[in-house]
Amino acid sequence: MYQRQEDGFRHELKYRIGYLQYIALKSRLQTVMHSDFHVGTDGKYLIRSIYFDNYMDKALWEKAEGVPVREKFRIRYYNDDFSYIILEKKMKINNLCMKMDEKITKDQCQDLLEGRLNWMRDHPTELVRELYAKMHYQVLRPKVLVSYIREPYIYDVGNVRITFDSDIRTTLYHRSFLEKDVTDIRTADQPQDMILEVKYDAFLPEVIRKIMQIDAIRQQAFSKYEACRRFG
Repeated sequence: MYQRQEDGFRHELKYRIGYLQYIALKSRLQTVMHSDFHVGTDGKYLIRSIYFDNYMDKALWEKAEGVPVREKFRIRYYNDDFSYIILEKKMKINNLCMKMDEKITKDQCQDLLEGRLNWMRDHPTELVRELYAKMHYQVLRPKVLVSYIREPYIYDVGNVRITFDSDIRTTLYHRSFLEKDVTDIRTADQPQDMILEVKYDAFLPEVIRKIMQIDAIRQQAFSKYEACRRFG
């Protein structure tokens, strides 16, 4: 069976916000929410994700066309720590999302990225075997390394997670992964622009909903993968 990061599908809302909106929202959210325990002393951490797609850019095309039911695979690690690497599959149905994940080793990850896939074929985890199959019949391959800084907040009622993602960067046509020194460029039109993400289970508590409504921010579709693939 898959290991689920969330128990079932969750709601996921995204917003583009500017720096002043970030400051205002953050100050109010901090009165009712607490930081994720994974953060550093500054309340943030670095995320790097290696996204997979096929030669026809299926995942990119489905996102651009707004296909309501879609999936994508990625490898994710944090703060350039290669001791904890996660293979993820993200499934989406409109605004509902589910993630499935499996921890893999650095050596397994390197083999996967360089096309040495035999270890995946009989892996005990279904998720690894599924990616193995789709790397064959869908010809999925690593496409781009997406990096950004995340500042997360938690509200236990409703299992709410609100994150501010900034400094989204892409490696362009770079094809070497798992490097300590990454060469990339910023994707935002304005350096201080951010992506606000709101994730929750069955309901969004009223106290959080009211905070979100004060700034009259507008929900919109946004994909870090799509934003980074604009450059290659």
